[in-house]
Amino acid sequence: MSHLSPAATVDEVLEPLQRDGYAIVDHFLSPAEAAAKRADLVSLLEQTPTGRNDFEGFHTQRIYALFAKTRAFDELATHPLVLGVLDRILGSYQFSAPQGIQIGPGETRQDLHRDDGPYPVPRPRPELVVNTMWALDDFSAENGATHVVPGSHRWIDQVPQSDTPTEQAIMPAGSVMFFVGSVFHAGGANRTDSPRLGVILEYCAGWLRQQENQYLAVPKETARELPQRMQELLGYGMHNEFLGQVDARHPSKWLRS
Repeated sequence: MSHLSPAATVDEVLEPLQRDGYAIVDHFLSPAEAAAKRADLVSLLEQTPTGRNDFEGFHTQRIYALFAKTRAFDELATHPLVLGVLDRILGSYQFSAPQGIQIGPGETRQDLHRDDGPYPVPRPRPELVVNTMWALDDFSAENGATHVVPGSHRWIDQVPQSDTPTEQAIMPAGSVMFFVGSVFHAGGANRTDSPRLGVILEYCAGWLRQQENQYLAVPKETARELPQRMQELLGYGMHNEFLGQVDARHPSKWLRS
């Protein structure tokens, strides 16, 4: 598992990300910053149900429509390091399925999967999805740290088996894991008495359909008040001069109308 310092550069993140499919920057946030962002989600979690199936997790809470409900992660979503990595891998991109994920006590491990699985584009192919997972609690082997299959982003037809070895993204609160959508991974089992909270900001290529419809998830009135870069990430941007236009206008102009 590749761990980098908080001062890591884009090139330093890209090296393990391209080699292994993931990279961790330890202590990206200070303890106070991580605690503040965690506290911001507590009231939302009080009103968030647990999962509806084994994949969502019957003991896991997922905060969907994240950017309609909190402003605590806007700065992280547009941080220069994050955007620098996305620029190099995806080029043009937008939010796909950002959400808070709290794995509760008693949760079992997810099945290994790829986050770019919903897109029916034959492999090998360029990356379509890049994620950042922000640890708001310490991620441990016991409380559900994410399992990753190193190098599986290069697999074409191969799929993991029940005995496929994984590494867990063990990291202190305030850390962030970058991982590409083609790497096999899974939320871990929580064998402790306390929940494990993280936020995943998932980005997809600008020409793809988002997994969560951000136009409906985030009210227009809310999106209109956000900085332009956040508006673009929500989908009010364009991929080349054709994809995303509204009545022959840039969508940001429509949003301001």
